[in-house]
Amino acid sequence: MFLGAGHERAEARTRIVTWLTAGFMVVEVVAGIAFGSMALLADGVHMATHAGALGLATWAYWLARRHARNTRFTFGSGKFGDLAAFASALLLGLIGVGVGAESVMRFYAPVDIQYTEAIIIAAIGLGVNILSAFLLQEAPHEHSHPHGEAHDHTHDHVHHRDHNLRAAYMHVIADAATSVLALIALLAGLYFGARWFDPAVGLLGAVMIVRWSYQLLRDSGLVLLDAEDDPKLAGEIRDTLGEMGVKVADLHLWRLGPGHRGLIVSLVSPVDRPTEYFKEALAIRYASLSHVTVEITVCDDCA
Repeated sequence: MFLGAGHERAEARTRIVTWLTAGFMVVEVVAGIAFGSMALLADGVHMATHAGALGLATWAYWLARRHARNTRFTFGSGKFGDLAAFASALLLGLIGVGVGAESVMRFYAPVDIQYTEAIIIAAIGLGVNILSAFLLQEAPHEHSHPHGEAHDHTHDHVHHRDHNLRAAYMHVIADAATSVLALIALLAGLYFGARWFDPAVGLLGAVMIVRWSYQLLRDSGLVLLDAEDDPKLAGEIRDTLGEMGVKVADLHLWRLGPGHRGLIVSLVSPVDRPTEYFKEALAIRYASLSHVTVEITVCDDCA
């Protein structure tokens, strides 16, 4: 069972935000087309990608919960969220490229914009974003270790965060940022006649979308590829074991789910000690080590 401590709460809140985002996404896209605003349309399309990503996040929570006890998933179902994050990042990148291309075209073929109506829609959209961020803001700080258990907070707590919920939270934050940009563009066009500002902001929004897509692809992709979860923590574990009088011959540290890591370590020891001795010592210091395998080779002369 390698699900995050706040799994059910995160699932419920993500579902609410999904419906909020999807509902206003339709309004914003229709308004962007009707009022001729590329910045507003870009924000609406951006919001559409967020609605899809949030839907994926909600589905991933459900799938992870449904298959939590399915033995076919050897190391649990905790990575469903990372898979959803990777898929939404791909979609986000493709849409970002499309919005950027349309914005460039608007520089050469500008269209008339109904600024007042578009500003009202953009302002309401920003309100929806702020509400969505409020619903999700507390969850990324939740931890999954048992209360009262002594362990190292120095670096171990960083990876307790739920990547799936972090992706949902960052989606609404990024969407709020593009809503602000859309408002700035529309106000500049209304009061200063700067029509070029609208496609310029659409292009800037596209760059933000693609950049965020890359970051999410990188972070979730490393988890899916079982990359070493935390090189610094792996070094600390090596040092801890070294202080116990053994040599680390091989060590694998990877993420199983929010707040859960797997560790496989091969030790060379001059004294025959049970594996439980090392497992208990690691469990006391590193609470996120949820699945630990220890192999010991005893040697007479380890010099």
